[in-house]
Amino acid sequence: MGGENGGEVGKKGRRKFAVLLCAEESEYVKKVYGGYFKVFVGLLGEEGETWDVYRAARRELPCMEDVGTYDGFVITGSCNDAHGDDQWINDLVSFLKALDSLKKKVLGVCFGHQILSRALGGKTGRAKKGWDIGVTCIHPSHSTIKLLASLRIPSHLPVIEFHRDEVWQLPPHAEVMACSEKTGVEMFRCGDHIMGIQGHPEYNKDILLHLVDRLLQRNLIQTCHAEAAKASLDAQEPDQEAWKRLCKGFLKGHISW
Repeated sequence: MGGENGGEVGKKGRRKFAVLLCAEESEYVKKVYGGYFKVFVGLLGEEGETWDVYRAARRELPCMEDVGTYDGFVITGSCNDAHGDDQWINDLVSFLKALDSLKKKVLGVCFGHQILSRALGGKTGRAKKGWDIGVTCIHPSHSTIKLLASLRIPSHLPVIEFHRDEVWQLPPHAEVMACSEKTGVEMFRCGDHIMGIQGHPEYNKDILLHLVDRLLQRNLIQTCHAEAAKASLDAQEPDQEAWKRLCKGFLKGHISW
């Protein structure tokens, strides 16, 4: 199915990536940031690359004949449950299994992290400790810090979180890369081609505050969740530069696993 080109038309030798958009975007994010696709390209994109977007939540996915033209894929967050049974979610699970079998680079964020785990044989569900909204400090394992030594990843790594689901059980052969006080699997990897991140490296404080207000108005979260999120923003800053190094390092093969 068709995707949209977000950069220059691909040329021979140009690196090419695809964002699988799993969220229906708010008018605010579209107006201020150009949509989540552009937010992700702002985090991960570099000059001389081609980035395409496929609206997975509308059942748009790359044709298998086109998969080989991509150097990597990014799966975004979503308001949907990764353990859900919507047709587009089942389609995405099948597609991710195919990407895994081809050993394509795949980076999953929040819902993307959870759906990757499910596709590869893990289990997801409601977070046992409830909503995690705001800036959370995650703790990479000693082996992860050693593995990512060239990227200078700190042992305490603040990131913006916005989730009430989590990975319950890792897929076979997967490895936990980081945890937090609330969440046992903040990051995981399978081999050198699959990585999931529960938090939102692509978010800034403005996007988080917009989402908090939006969900509060729709009674999807309680006032206490909103107050805790806003307090966490005052307490610490997400380390966006470290996350950028980590995500780009993985997606573009700068890490020797």
